[in-house]
Amino acid sequence: MNHNRLPYIVLFATFLLLMSCDKSGKLKNPFQKKKPSVEYAMLPLEDSLPKLSDAYKKTKKREIENFFTNNFANDFENMSFLVAKNGQIIYEKYDGFADKENNVLNSPETPLHIASVTKVLTASAILKLVEAKKITLDQKLTTIFKGFPYPDVTIRTLLNHRSGLKKYNYFCDDKAIWGRDKTLTNKDILNILITKNIPLDYKTDTHFTYNNTNYVLLALIIEKVTGKRYSKAMKEIIFDPLEMKNTFVFDETTPIEKGTPSYKFNYQKYPFDFLDAVYGDKNIYSTPRDLLKFDLARNAPTFLPKKLLDEVYKGYSYESKGIKNYGLGIRLREWETGQKLYYHNGWWHGNTASYINLKKENAVIIALSNKFTRKTFQMKRLSVLFGDYPFTLKDTVASE
Repeated sequence: MNHNRLPYIVLFATFLLLMSCDKSGKLKNPFQKKKPSVEYAMLPLEDSLPKLSDAYKKTKKREIENFFTNNFANDFENMSFLVAKNGQIIYEKYDGFADKENNVLNSPETPLHIASVTKVLTASAILKLVEAKKITLDQKLTTIFKGFPYPDVTIRTLLNHRSGLKKYNYFCDDKAIWGRDKTLTNKDILNILITKNIPLDYKTDTHFTYNNTNYVLLALIIEKVTGKRYSKAMKEIIFDPLEMKNTFVFDETTPIEKGTPSYKFNYQKYPFDFLDAVYGDKNIYSTPRDLLKFDLARNAPTFLPKKLLDEVYKGYSYESKGIKNYGLGIRLREWETGQKLYYHNGWWHGNTASYINLKKENAVIIALSNKFTRKTFQMKRLSVLFGDYPFTLKDTVASE
């Protein structure tokens, strides 16, 4: 035997073994991606987007670096930050401590609390269930939760913050209702709404009020429909299919030490409190790279059919004049020029987050911080580097 050919024979035999037939007689492809475990999972973008030139990336990187130098100098620590276009990372930066007490630095693999950016992911899971006809946008919650006392509240009015429900953090600290001395869960909040005669703040679907209670209930709807905990359902619908390997849900079953700490401006650590196990409105930990995978999938043709997608990206609240609005799980800015910006901010304890989705330009800006700063919210100003957005790179006034 020619021993020089032996490695090739072994390689070919291994390939034939891997490509052997399954029980149905079909060839098994070892290079085929594993199918999602649920039919309503988000799917990764399969189409290749146009490749950016080295010159383009170099120019944009220099402009982003100038933005940081001119506005923040060295005053933007504890940041995980990424800018990408066509799925290609143009600039990323990881700075500061994931755990200052143990001298652990932030890295591309460090999951940070994304606060209310969680709402975009919760809404995406709900929308996939709507697409799969497991639920409908205008389905009333009285058909989902026995004894739910608000007859006009629908899934849509939860998604667009027009339910009229009270904010749970405004009444659950009352000892007569719950108190601060025991951990609150999503199921506790639902039970309180059903049993404690909590009145609406206003008539359902008459105006907008940003409200975490809405997304607590949406997380419970995901659990009710899938028959699985929110954490497992989100893994099956979003995290696993998109290979978001550093993303997870923190809930009452999660060891406290798994959550990356957050800090006040002086590095004083935020302690765990009674609201820290509530999820859906917050409590997803992720990284900019994982969120880039999510953004690509959310903008892929396979995400939602056009008719449903149009419902997501339109404003629902025009009672007051202004450029700010809210769709289904996403914030909007709508200018008279017709230009629109889609984004979501987040703030919980020392964690701040910003997700800016430039749909028309196939670009995304993601900023996470676990040491309190409002500067995270200024990152939308970088949208001017990619399209005709009425921001200025020199304006240092942060706004939500």
